[in-house]
Amino acid sequence: MNKKNFPMILMLVAGLVTCIITYIQGFHTLKKCVILLCVFVLFYTLGCVLVWTLKHFEQENEIKRKQEDLVIEKEPKELQPQSNS
Repeated sequence: MNKKNFPMILMLVAGLVTCIITYIQGFHTLKKCVILLCVFVLFYTLGCVLVWTLKHFEQENEIKRKQEDLVIEKEPKELQPQSNS
């Protein structure tokens, strides 16, 4: 899954919704720009935090998966019957 562009896409979608709402409500141009800037910064930050969180959980899951693989690889050797030669 490509998470690189997620913050930008989230920011732009939120900006589009903001533009539509401020246009319908009849805000002045300066107020529209200030609101849009705030929305861009807020949603880009939220997108970055979300991507960081997802990467963190993926790394934790990968570490657990590697540990489980090591345990599975070690078990068959321990469970083999010992020969009395």
